Amino acid sequence: MFWDHQSDSRTPPPRNTALRGGIMVSVVIVALMVTALGSFIAGYFLGSPTQTSGGSSLIAEAWTIIERAFYKPLPNGETRARAAIHGMIGTLNDKYTMLLEPVAAETEVRVMQGALGGIGVRIAPTAEGEIEIVEALLGWYAAQAGIRAGDVIIAVNGTPVKGMETNAAADMIRGELGTTVTLTIRRKEAAAPFEVIVTRGQINVYGTILEGTDIAYIGFDIFNQTAPADIRRELERLLPLNPRALIFDMRDNPGGWLDGAIDIADLFLPEGLVATEKVVSGEVKRFTSKSGEIAESIALIVLVNGNSASAAEVVAGALKDRGRAMLIGGRTFGKGSVQTIYRLSDGSQLRVTSGAWYTPNETPLEASEGNAGGLMPDLAVSVPDGAKEDVILKHAIAYIYATVGAF
Repeated sequence: MFWDHQSDSRTPPPRNTALRGGIMVSVVIVALMVTALGSFIAGYFLGSPTQTSGGSSLIAEAWTIIERAFYKPLPNGETRARAAIHGMIGTLNDKYTMLLEPVAAETEVRVMQGALGGIGVRIAPTAEGEIEIVEALLGWYAAQAGIRAGDVIIAVNGTPVKGMETNAAADMIRGELGTTVTLTIRRKEAAAPFEVIVTRGQINVYGTILEGTDIAYIGFDIFNQTAPADIRRELERLLPLNPRALIFDMRDNPGGWLDGAIDIADLFLPEGLVATEKVVSGEVKRFTSKSGEIAESIALIVLVNGNSASAAEVVAGALKDRGRAMLIGGRTFGKGSVQTIYRLSDGSQLRVTSGAWYTPNETPLEASEGNAGGLMPDLAVSVPDGAKEDVILKHAIAYIYATVGAF
């Protein structure tokens, strides 16, 4: 998902924005011209050249021939319309402009509203077509149930998942808050596969004092509608314990609502610029923070990696450029384009790239010619293949203790 402005085909987009990049399938909480396009599609599929012109007339002409000459059954109008939209989008050479069909669009909306539950794992396909758990997130239901990274999911609620698309497996694991899902797990050390029953829930934000330290830790999975309030709640709980520093973990965070990103950055920043948006019209919009928020003085480390994208990069870039935090980890994903979301009449979403985001120092987040994109951390940490410990977190803790008073 790559979110920014929201709208429908009848009204201009309101100032409800979002950014999201997609890299790895997460089962955590679980994540334009429409009026003109509608008339084009109508003319095309009704086979009425009088309602079309230029290229659309050519399409209508071709479809009229297909209707008359094609021997096999024809797809219905809705299927043809979506195929036409997908085809037009394909000519744009932009991976973030897309059509999300109704069921997927509704799922995305519910994820961003915090209405769907997950178990707190990230999954990825193996070379053998199996579904492997890449990470069981700290403090989440799967980790509490004993699931760990490296486990292979054989079945979900009794349905085998080998060879299944990763997104399809993720959809089976997600569900209504408070319901359960049964995973059949294969583990190298175990003699035989075993079942684990996990309750779906929502713990988008997780905060703690790291064991054996006086360092506070807050990690979260997605910039959904509840994230700013959830992070504030954790700060209000942890800061009175007088931690030495705070580690703010945005690794593998694919983004979400931009408004939430601005609000979250504001928790740590005094008055000043957070991000700049440059849109297709040439307009430049500036988003700012205000002074007096809860976490403006705590020593701050931000963890990022190659899967930190979009809204996560906006926050990390603001904290880095304004000298508020040190970034530790790997170069971020590099997703800095702006998408406007339009709701189509059938419930699908058309997402159109309409601008780009820049950090306070005017650093472009999006990769382009001569620009690798993303953010370079202040302290780069490489993670060895097969590492059994959290190398980046370990480096962050060591850095904090080595630089007491240096923030």
